Amino acid sequence: MSRPVDVLPPTQVAVLAGRDLIVFDGECVLCSGFFRFVLRHDHAERFCFATAQSPLGQAMYRALDLNPTEFETNLVIVNGRIYENLDAFAAAMSALGWPWRALAVVRFIPAPIRHPLYQLIARNRYRLFGRYDTCMVPTPDIRARFIDITP
Repeated sequence: MSRPVDVLPPTQVAVLAGRDLIVFDGECVLCSGFFRFVLRHDHAERFCFATAQSPLGQAMYRALDLNPTEFETNLVIVNGRIYENLDAFAAAMSALGWPWRALAVVRFIPAPIRHPLYQLIARNRYRLFGRYDTCMVPTPDIRARFIDITP
């Protein structure tokens, strides 16, 4: 399931400028691992990034009526559509192309199983995978792929 990007306020849509984006919890080891995986395999440099803790991440979570302190989902924007939960993972994998596109098969897990399973992992992610004390500080080349808005 996805929503059109135009559900966001015009200022956020303008910052996106039609780019694909991944918003992830920069303190979560699992979420940061997802970011690093995409970064390593996104040879076309299709995606830009923002941490959920950043002003842009916070603004997007609030605009989408998501808890701006819990970050129980990554947000993935592809082709003007906003994806959450396992749909976000599937959208990102599809956008990376083969062989990673095959991982998008998770979208075919029935919703009554997929959603509770995702929520169980999301609520327990720090306990299961760990938590960084601070968000990562990207190197200059990686920093160029991060977007944000001023507070």
